[in-house]
Amino acid sequence: MRLLYIDIDALTPSHLGCYGYHRDTSPTIDRVAAEGLRCTNVYTSDAPCLPSRTAMYSGRFGIHTGVVGHGGTAAQPKIEGPTRGFGDLFDAQGLGRSLQRLGFHTAMVSPFGQRHAAWHFYAGFNEIHNTGKGGAESAEEVTPVVEKWLHDNAASDNWYLHVNYWDVHTPYRAPLEYGEPFADEPLPAWLTEKKIREHNRKTGPHSSLEIGMYNDRENPRYPRHPGKITDPASLRRMIDGYDTAIRYVDDQIAHILTILEQKGVLEDTAVIISADHGENMGELGIYGEHGTADQATCRIPMIVRWPGGVSAAVDEGLHYNVDLAPTLMDLLDGPSQPIWDGESYAPAILNGASRGREQVVVSQCCHVCQRSVRFDRWLYVRTFHDGFHLFPREMLFDLTADPHEEVDIAAENLDICRQGAGRLLDWHQEQMATVGDGVDPLWTVIQEGGPFHARHAGPNSQLPGYLERLEATGRGDGAAQLRKKYARFLPPDR
Repeated sequence: MRLLYIDIDALTPSHLGCYGYHRDTSPTIDRVAAEGLRCTNVYTSDAPCLPSRTAMYSGRFGIHTGVVGHGGTAAQPKIEGPTRGFGDLFDAQGLGRSLQRLGFHTAMVSPFGQRHAAWHFYAGFNEIHNTGKGGAESAEEVTPVVEKWLHDNAASDNWYLHVNYWDVHTPYRAPLEYGEPFADEPLPAWLTEKKIREHNRKTGPHSSLEIGMYNDRENPRYPRHPGKITDPASLRRMIDGYDTAIRYVDDQIAHILTILEQKGVLEDTAVIISADHGENMGELGIYGEHGTADQATCRIPMIVRWPGGVSAAVDEGLHYNVDLAPTLMDLLDGPSQPIWDGESYAPAILNGASRGREQVVVSQCCHVCQRSVRFDRWLYVRTFHDGFHLFPREMLFDLTADPHEEVDIAAENLDICRQGAGRLLDWHQEQMATVGDGVDPLWTVIQEGGPFHARHAGPNSQLPGYLERLEATGRGDGAAQLRKKYARFLPPDR
């Protein structure tokens, strides 16, 4: 058996043709979906990059591993203490090691472990090909490494290869000679000029006036990537940059599949295409960032073409990224690990029988501190730290009627909000009952000064400088609200 896992950073399913997007961004991915299973409601349990990939390969939620942040204590796994054996849990019970026990040679092409000092990411891998630029590399630097590995190993049996592409993550870097494949195609209909004006009044990093997180500076090395969005032309530059990046990576996937076909092993190779997280492309007024615990950030593509499995099938059930580990073990007749939080959906891959969950709870502690629950048609969002976006304590969205989260309907639906809050409370109580040290890492993040990308306190606080920018860009009302909210953390003269 051969397993190819293609991991495309920051790829939102809503910009893929097979998920209903109006642009032809993903012909190769669409073809793989037509030959296998497309899951429409898979979510990363913990966003963004470091928490998500830690959860996926460990098979555990961030509340258990401790990895929910991008800096501070919550960017490192919890110490196992006196119960730790010769190896740690990431090695002993992670997905990589589980594959090795089944006789798989495990390899990855990714700089991710070094990018985030996430050395546990490499646990259980025989080969690690670090492309060396910490996520700044383009596909033309990644694909040759993959190509060589496949030429050397594709014909062998029992391998698992993880391939990591970064082009869809900001800044958008597809070569200019690649052209403008979407120059004459309409933008997403919901992103109107009125919506741009509305977003221009919002506060928070990666808002429409701060694509660079806290500023609107542009880098001439990345001409596809704007510094701010103020009109349809700059919006087009943003959306076209993202969509062109997807199409560029899609071409790389086509090349990889061609190599497998030339080696005579394509039909016997399982192909899985997914992402660590999605991307807010205007949702909640955020552009080019994966900064919330919402549909845009936490829903990920999951496409599985399994030899002997279903084709042209769709699974609308609710699943997590941590469900992949037990699903693979189920498909390969291997054992799941007792500490995994995932549940197998192998029957959906083999015969189309959906076994979705009743709900999924997603977390974000790097840009904001939020936990949300998706159930039925609803997304209930609970905010513990707003990341300077001035989000209310609770929000509610009807994802069937409002897939881009344009209208918060919490105030009109208090009963559903109570259901959402109750579901979050029950989930939290259940998870904390199995947390060995009794520590919820979300609160660790807040106690250490806030999420890494929006610290409200401490020497690295971004708040004072951002208040000045808001006032200088005509958003003094937002600055006043933030100053009031975080007054006790600001110097007297701020």
